[in-house]
Amino acid sequence: MYRTKRPLRFGDCDPSGIAYFPSYLNILVGVTEDFFGSLGFAWKAMNDERRIGIPTVRLDLTFVRPGFQGDELDFALTVNGIGRSSLDMEHTVSARDMVLWTAKQRVVATSLDNHASLAWPADIRAALSQHLETTNAHHPAT
Repeated sequence: MYRTKRPLRFGDCDPSGIAYFPSYLNILVGVTEDFFGSLGFAWKAMNDERRIGIPTVRLDLTFVRPGFQGDELDFALTVNGIGRSSLDMEHTVSARDMVLWTAKQRVVATSLDNHASLAWPADIRAALSQHLETTNAHHPAT
């Protein structure tokens, strides 16, 4: 499991101080980028040097309770499946010792040259596999 924290800032909230849900998506992208960086695969280098993109192709969010300006968001990311080009992750986001929202996300490795999916390079697959949760883990065909 990968864990990180992010503050919920003024600009992430509506005028009443409650988190504006599209801001959560922007923060989630940053957490995912940082997860890959923690594995040694900075997105900028993957984009510029290896020409690999990692777009989200599926995202299922469940909001449990509101987040408020000033909350420290605790992100817990688990890797649940690695396919040929896909990666299935789950995120649990908490603050004040309560779950605020969860997300199931699938990203796909793609070529930035032709925008087609591509198999995870061996070094990236090996690093991702180190984080694979073995309970109910699957290997989808995509």
